[in-house]
Amino acid sequence: MLTDIHPKLPMRDKSITREYYIEKLGFENLGTSNYPDYLMLVKDNIQIHFFLFKNLNPLENYGQVYLRCNNIDGFYQSLLDQKVAIHPNGKLKLKPWGQKEFSLLDPDNNLLTFGETI
Repeated sequence: MLTDIHPKLPMRDKSITREYYIEKLGFENLGTSNYPDYLMLVKDNIQIHFFLFKNLNPLENYGQVYLRCNNIDGFYQSLLDQKVAIHPNGKLKLKPWGQKEFSLLDPDNNLLTFGETI
């Protein structure tokens, strides 16, 4: 029986990735171990893991994660208040499939799409 999923996304610089997710998106470090080429972050019930890929070309990165949430309006506004860049084609919008969604790109061009069922 499957119980959880923890996506693993590429990162070029651990400190930049950590700072973005913690300072901008409100994640926290997971655990106390510090691995030089790996990063584990958590927010609420979501974990995202990152592996070091120094030669990653962000323009060729197709990393994507869909994160379901509640109170998407409040979360979206909090990101706008912090001046977090929203993807130009990913502004908060009700989609035909019944999800209210928005998207952003992290420093390595991993696409994060947030959605709430309406």
